[in-house]
Amino acid sequence: MQHPNFWDDRERAARQAQDLASLKRTVEEWGKLNKEVIDLSELSSSASSDANFTKELGDKVGVVSREIHRLENELYFSGKYDKGNAVLSVYAGAGGKDAEDWAALLLRMFSRLAERRKWVVKILHEHWGEYSGPGGWGMKNVTIAIQGPGAYGYLKKESGVHRLVRISPFSAQKLRHTSFALVDVMPEFVAPDEVELKPDDIKVEFFRSSGPGGQNVNKRETAVRIVHTPTGIQVASQSERSQERNREIAMDLLRSKLYRATLEKQEQERRGVRNEKVSIEWGNQIRSYVMHPYQMVKDHRTNAETSQIDKVLDGDLDEFIEAEVKI
Repeated sequence: MQHPNFWDDRERAARQAQDLASLKRTVEEWGKLNKEVIDLSELSSSASSDANFTKELGDKVGVVSREIHRLENELYFSGKYDKGNAVLSVYAGAGGKDAEDWAALLLRMFSRLAERRKWVVKILHEHWGEYSGPGGWGMKNVTIAIQGPGAYGYLKKESGVHRLVRISPFSAQKLRHTSFALVDVMPEFVAPDEVELKPDDIKVEFFRSSGPGGQNVNKRETAVRIVHTPTGIQVASQSERSQERNREIAMDLLRSKLYRATLEKQEQERRGVRNEKVSIEWGNQIRSYVMHPYQMVKDHRTNAETSQIDKVLDGDLDEFIEAEVKI
């Protein structure tokens, strides 16, 4: 970073500065934990029979153990962007109001998870549904940026179909209903030289941002949608007031999606698997959330499960995330 030409390429320099900051953070955290372990060892050797002292010591050991466990999990982060921020999208599947309400519940779940981990959430794009339910206003699709150390590494394997079974809040006959939603996670930033974007392959559209129930919230067409015509991939941004800034964010989103699609294709070729588009329906789910006739959340890849569905929907996903980072 001391080289006089280091900042000539600002995007490359910013990426390397971020990598350096991440490495420094990791070294500092391990150093801090090492000191705390030494201190706890000294305290335990002089432990008294005082019950309060013993409880306080046990609590401190628990905190340090959890921190060590968290840093050990991050050793599985081998991807180029695993230690950076994430962009997470939720798409409602077939099923109308129930599916849109399920997408809204998933948005709340991931937002609460981010809050628990002291990550920052920023909404980039919202396509609201037309009805309100237990999850608030339903969502046809929504995209958020989740900014925090290791956010992409922790969340990338949440990508896939999530299935909900419950008594439909929209059914007058109180019928049981199954809803599906697709979660898509990608790195927030991908270096421009990672993905080739030809101007002729890009179609840019402008539109007005909309709110719950479909009403327009802006008089000007500041929201931006970009379509990559060779692949059909679409991205959109409406978080900023200026059209140009939304266009920049949408281009970053498109670059990230194409980068992730390239990695998936390489992995499928390595495994000899056909590249097929995932349908948001039965048989493709990575996790099931059952509210009726019993309560259970089960991950179909790791077999991690719990009966505490309310805690999971409130963002307590640690058990599932810790299991999936190791696969």
